[in-house]
Amino acid sequence: QVQLVESGGGLVQPGGSLRLSCAASGRTFSYYAMGWFRQAPGKEREFVAAIAVGGVYSRYIDSVKGRFTISRDNAKNTVSLQMNSLKPEDTAIYYCGARRVGVSILAHEYDYWGQGTQVTVSS
Repeated sequence: QVQLVESGGGLVQPGGSLRLSCAASGRTFSYYAMGWFRQAPGKEREFVAAIAVGGVYSRYIDSVKGRFTISRDNAKNTVSLQMNSLKPEDTAIYYCGARRVGVSILAHEYDYWGQGTQVTVSS
């Protein structure tokens, strides 16, 4: 069992930055690939970024490449998403997910989810 708690969301102006964090409980965090997804009102949950168990391999949706960076600290059971050059279209609830077997861009393949944190990009 893995419990996930996201933090770091908020209101930011276009062009600004935020750093989201996801804290995981349990001693098996290092066995899980981790992903960040987002969901805007009226839309389906969308893949943003994911990172493999060892932290070397990562994957991003095209619209955030060069702006967002995913990282993890297995010693602290955390995964982070550094978001720079934020745009209004990045506004959504951001969720972190844990997947026992490898990185995936599909939300239904993740085993555990956090409660989400709201990111609003607006002037």
